[in-house]
Amino acid sequence: MFLILTLGALSFLLALILTPIVRDGIGRFGFLDHPDGVRKKHAAPVPRVGGIAIVLAYVATFLVAFVLPFSYTFILRKALPTILQMSMVASVIFFTGVLDDLIGLSAWQKLMGIGGASVLAYFAGIRVEIQMLHGLPAWLSFAITVLWLVGCANAFNLIDGMDGLAAGIGLVATLTMLIAALTQGNMALALATMPLAGCLLGFLRYNFNPASVFLGDSGSLLLGFLLGCYGALWSEKSVTLVALTVPLLALSIPLLDVLLSVMRRYLRNRPIFQADRGHIHHRLLDRGFSTKAAVLTIYGLCSAAAVVSLMVSAYHSRFSGLIVIAFGAAAWFGIRHLEYAEFTMAGRMFLQGKFRQIIDSETKMLEFEKGLAAATNLEECWNQLVAGSRDLHFEGVELSVHGKTFESFASIEAKSLWQLRIPLSGEQFVAFYRNFDTETGALIVNAFVASVRRGLLAALEKGLVHDAPARIPAAPAELYYTASAGSKSVSR
Repeated sequence: MFLILTLGALSFLLALILTPIVRDGIGRFGFLDHPDGVRKKHAAPVPRVGGIAIVLAYVATFLVAFVLPFSYTFILRKALPTILQMSMVASVIFFTGVLDDLIGLSAWQKLMGIGGASVLAYFAGIRVEIQMLHGLPAWLSFAITVLWLVGCANAFNLIDGMDGLAAGIGLVATLTMLIAALTQGNMALALATMPLAGCLLGFLRYNFNPASVFLGDSGSLLLGFLLGCYGALWSEKSVTLVALTVPLLALSIPLLDVLLSVMRRYLRNRPIFQADRGHIHHRLLDRGFSTKAAVLTIYGLCSAAAVVSLMVSAYHSRFSGLIVIAFGAAAWFGIRHLEYAEFTMAGRMFLQGKFRQIIDSETKMLEFEKGLAAATNLEECWNQLVAGSRDLHFEGVELSVHGKTFESFASIEAKSLWQLRIPLSGEQFVAFYRNFDTETGALIVNAFVASVRRGLLAALEKGLVHDAPARIPAAPAELYYTASAGSKSVSR
């Protein structure tokens, strides 16, 4: 215990000393984060070298501890091979973050660096495994481990959008894992987490609002990655599936934020890696919270999740399932309270059956397009147009090809209609008429236009207009005329 306290005190003091030195020394050499008035609203450029300062303090803590003349240092010497192995793996993701802070990397380049570090971590012995699923193939353990580490690293990278947010959440998660390690007698995990907690606490002195230094990608990626590794060590040799939820709960807020971001961007057809202002902390700001209040609120949520994770770890299978369910219900209530328009709309569409309507309309349009393309003469082509327009609730359709014009309306009574006119080749066109009162989704209209155009052009390329009959048979309540003769007839 004395060793752990010593490591904590050393790391805290070193972070307090090294952070301003790194900030003022190398922060101005290409590591400045410039405000843009949209997502980055700080008044002046701020150095994003917090990751470098934390790494220096973390490494220096162990170097000082190794030379201290105390008997307990044999524990560190015994763990030296594991420490060096972990350091080599962590350096990959750290330098990926440094490059991104310095020159800017694309999302895929960053993902390759994170994925590479995760693969190396697996082969270094950091693995998510469950004893009760021991018979599962090794590739599944590999996939789960890599996915877990990539998710944790990206979660902290995405949530690092306000002063002190990522570092504070990381501190709460680190202290949670430290407490769990001490209660379970996991000395290796305690030795790894205590210095990180001290570094983060010392760094927060300069990172909390108003921040004079930012964590940067080198810090946020490394922090998430290390906590993912420590979470895997925490759940190592877990007997039950529920035990795996313990580190998941400890990191639940940043992981939930990245999950919501992916879902929001998917629902809105936006690039998954595109930055936006829809994160949890942004939603709190939009609801009137100040920057400090939003950060402290998220600290409180993370602390509650940490307590829940420790409770699950302590009670094991007796009450852990109920605790996880209760936490999930609370998370769902919180997401609803943040009022994400994307999820509200998706839920409304699902409850109202609009998803089924969209699928039905898309299927009809696919069949409609195939019918047009397969038509062997103009009569069949026209019949497909009339039938398709009725299926998709259009009031009327008009086709003009090579001087011949055909019209078909569900009723000849005057109505308030709008026209959807689709140009073909030359002066040829097809037009559809619809009531203003009829609900129409923009996506469905766009897809319908594309289907009609592709199908008709395919039919016209086969020269079907030259096989046109003298007169197209009239349907009930149908208006038909030919432009050349100027005649007009109505049949019922």
